[in-house]
Amino acid sequence: MATLVSRSSRRSIRKERIHKKIHGTAERPRVSVFRSNKHIAAQVVNDAARKTLFSISTTSKEFRGKGVKPGTVAAAKAVGALVAEKAKGMGLTSVVFDRGGYKYHGAVKALADAAREGGLSF
Repeated sequence: MATLVSRSSRRSIRKERIHKKIHGTAERPRVSVFRSNKHIAAQVVNDAARKTLFSISTTSKEFRGKGVKPGTVAAAKAVGALVAEKAKGMGLTSVVFDRGGYKYHGAVKALADAAREGGLSF
């Protein structure tokens, strides 16, 4: 008999499978994405030192001045552009993208594309 597994636990299984293969370093940190129904967030993490370098989300102060409604693909693009801008300010040009178990589609793809357009390479 098949067991019922919730959507969130299936995502956490996918996330762990992806995270086993992806590690951020000081030269090439990991950009980790979290998406909810209303918001999207991205963290830039140095896994070697176990430190979060910075994080940007649709609830952060930097995003509020953009005039974009949270929970939309346009909001994800704005967050991706902010991630690229802040990373470039820290001297980072190359990162590893961690989609966090979500499909590379919609808001997650928009965030990644905007970060690439902002000058990050992954």
